[in-house]
Amino acid sequence: MHTAIGPFTLEFWKEGRTHERRSGLRGTVPGFGEVVLTAPLPLKHTPGSVVSEVRGPSIPTAVFETRGIHTEATDLPTLNGSTLRVGDAMVHLRRNRFGLTLRARALHFRYGGDHYRLRAVSRKRFVLTRRADDEDPGVALTAKQSGLGGRKLVVRTTGRAVAADIALVALFAGVDRAPLTRGGAVRAALGRSTRLLAESQA
Repeated sequence: MHTAIGPFTLEFWKEGRTHERRSGLRGTVPGFGEVVLTAPLPLKHTPGSVVSEVRGPSIPTAVFETRGIHTEATDLPTLNGSTLRVGDAMVHLRRNRFGLTLRARALHFRYGGDHYRLRAVSRKRFVLTRRADDEDPGVALTAKQSGLGGRKLVVRTTGRAVAADIALVALFAGVDRAPLTRGGAVRAALGRSTRLLAESQA
């Protein structure tokens, strides 16, 4: 069902202790009910990978997972070595790592017959777009994170959203989107290298 919604906000939450600690963002989205992002899931339950997950009673469960040695040096799943699942569907991701502009570096994927694009505006702002087709004018969801560690997410929607749009825009708030900008990609690579080196010498 396509729904016109106003701006909505997801705010930081945390519960549990040490290895069972969970945290992320959550809030109520008009027309779609409660949305809960856990970013990341406790490492005890996801050995060898870093996973963020979105759940809600009226949206498909969406999971973003990263595997590889670089996961030892990151707190959130990254766009490198990653998989996206929405409901029961595996979603193929593609992007141009050598793009010179933000538009050229955008992440592209298809889900449910719809084409999506995730584009960075800045380090803390991004736009998720579902392309228009013969049956639907499409939608653009502009998200902005604020606060220490992105503890608040405000989303403004242009067009009529479906449940998958809501799940995806919330999920990407729990993903390291640095590679979508050239500067962010360089900083992220240097940061991971430094962290891996420090951990190997500890």
